[in-house]
Amino acid sequence: MAIGSGTDRLMSDINVTPFVDVMLVLLIIFMVTAPMMTQGVDVALPEVAAKALPAEQDQLVVTVNKNNEIYINDYAVTLDMLGDKLSKILENRSSREIYFRADKDIPWGMGVRVMSRIREAGIEKLGIVTEPPSENPAEEETEETTGKSES
Repeated sequence: MAIGSGTDRLMSDINVTPFVDVMLVLLIIFMVTAPMMTQGVDVALPEVAAKALPAEQDQLVVTVNKNNEIYINDYAVTLDMLGDKLSKILENRSSREIYFRADKDIPWGMGVRVMSRIREAGIEKLGIVTEPPSENPAEEETEETTGKSES
């Protein structure tokens, strides 16, 4: 009997079928659960007619809801801490751009105070997020119900 004969070799093939099965199951699980994981702050945005701006990845959004609660993305902060938190976040960012969302029913002074704190944090660009106008404006409905017309 010769040493090193071809009959006693180990099988060196890797069976990838179980690996592929597990990956497909994980892919399906993530595809089903990902839409459920989106969270946000409920805000009724004002409606204006303007063109949408191109969206970038990794946006920083400051939100004020109808209860005058302030959020950076989804994290609640106070008005006093807003400038400090933004300064810390923007230390590691190349873009000094923030989007501001505010409920249409907040007092104007609250919105101005928040925008002032954002500017004090050294923000170079401040964008305001709005909703496009609805298809059936309320003005047309009120004219029809009151019977007034402009003719």
